[in-house]
Amino acid sequence: MRQDIIHIKSVSQFHHLVGSPKPKHPLVSVEKDLKYGDVSDMIGVKVVSDLYLIVFKEGVCGKLTYGHNSYDFEEGTLIFFGPGQVMEYESNPERDSDHKEAWRLVFHPDLIRKSELANQIDHYTFFDYDLSEGLHLSEDEKHTIEDILEKIVKEYEQHIDKHSGRLIIANIHLLLNYCLRYYDRQFYTRSNLNSDIVSKFDRLLKEYFRTSKVNDLGVPTVSYCAEKLNFSPNYLSDLLRKETGKSAQEHIHSFIIDKAKNKLLGSSESISQIGYSLGFEYPTYFSNLFKAKTGLSPKEFRNLN
Repeated sequence: MRQDIIHIKSVSQFHHLVGSPKPKHPLVSVEKDLKYGDVSDMIGVKVVSDLYLIVFKEGVCGKLTYGHNSYDFEEGTLIFFGPGQVMEYESNPERDSDHKEAWRLVFHPDLIRKSELANQIDHYTFFDYDLSEGLHLSEDEKHTIEDILEKIVKEYEQHIDKHSGRLIIANIHLLLNYCLRYYDRQFYTRSNLNSDIVSKFDRLLKEYFRTSKVNDLGVPTVSYCAEKLNFSPNYLSDLLRKETGKSAQEHIHSFIIDKAKNKLLGSSESISQIGYSLGFEYPTYFSNLFKAKTGLSPKEFRNLN
């Protein structure tokens, strides 16, 4: 009987699912020169994984149907999946020669559990980006990533000793740091596009409060805004932070505080009424946010002015 949801708990289970040979290490694997097999049986099946997965694809620029915008470089794309994300085949990739998967790196959280990387892994927010928000590499960037990958491959291919795990982790950490740098470059090279997104984000917030959405849905969330702008919440926050210095959540709070100040000084509404009108279910939540952002309670702000 076909399963519509498959839960991948181990590297070996992942290898079995994709038809790869057994991994040489229980907690990590790296595979190069990959070719897709027939995954027609997997179309429509959701896969939930406990693993970290990094996939490099070649030849995807310009024909990538899940992208929202044109890409910066044509040398290939890195795509990241973190634990808990849902993956799903919508079509059989073996029939699409433009979507060649060149290599993939997969590791279990237990691999890094006692390392410094475990303390920093949440800083690499691109593991929670959507598929369309991959990292598009220049030729030089691609070579740098491949050089690091070769070091991981060398350790993975040889006999496991007391040093191999530590060296694999160190090189994964290095690879992720370079990816962080290259994502910064990607945000920077798309500065004009990003500026337009900042404007769209501000217009979205204004429209949210002009309509009944604030009454129906409460305070706008990052997830709501990201969905309306066709981004993942993490990617939107990182984009805004690079462009303006403030995350999506900080933008929302700043917008609410500005509206609150106008209402406090320009109306006779009670503080509770103002809180409700701004989408807060409880007035104390509004008062706490206002004081956290301004250093004054709403009442103190109104009396001071």
